[in-house]
Amino acid sequence: MKIPVQKLKAKGLEPFEFTEQVDVSDIQGKNDIRRIDPVKVSGQATSYGNDITVKFAIDGKMILPCARTLVDVPYEFHIDAIELFTLSPYASADDESEIHPVEGELLDLKPYIEENILLDVPFRVFSDDQQVYDDAVTEGEGWQLASEEAQQDKIDPRLEKLQALLKKDDE
Repeated sequence: MKIPVQKLKAKGLEPFEFTEQVDVSDIQGKNDIRRIDPVKVSGQATSYGNDITVKFAIDGKMILPCARTLVDVPYEFHIDAIELFTLSPYASADDESEIHPVEGELLDLKPYIEENILLDVPFRVFSDDQQVYDDAVTEGEGWQLASEEAQQDKIDPRLEKLQALLKKDDE
């Protein structure tokens, strides 16, 4: 997503508004992102002399792995971001500041959109429990899943005689 610097300067102090679909599939595979759809980016850019302030919102949906079962989990996100840029020739990208230099006549927001998405990816997500139960294997060769509801309070046959003694004591 590129914004011509000349358009920003022509607007003066009035904000330049934009809304666009951006393909960010380059970040697929990073931070456990299995798939990401194109995101909607809307916002405004304002120029103050050599400085440019861009406020934008990113809305989209990505597929992440479940932390328990590794099944695909859809994760919708909304990110509000503010990025600061400068046209000053004295600013460099090596500076530790949060002000990014603009190289050329186009302000490219795509790397900053991707960075904000990567920073917003949660450490872990969990799938819907019903989906986990539907996909889970409940029996195999020589084993079967036992749930608490299905298991009744059975008395161990070796301890049945003790149970009979306890009943005598109660009477």
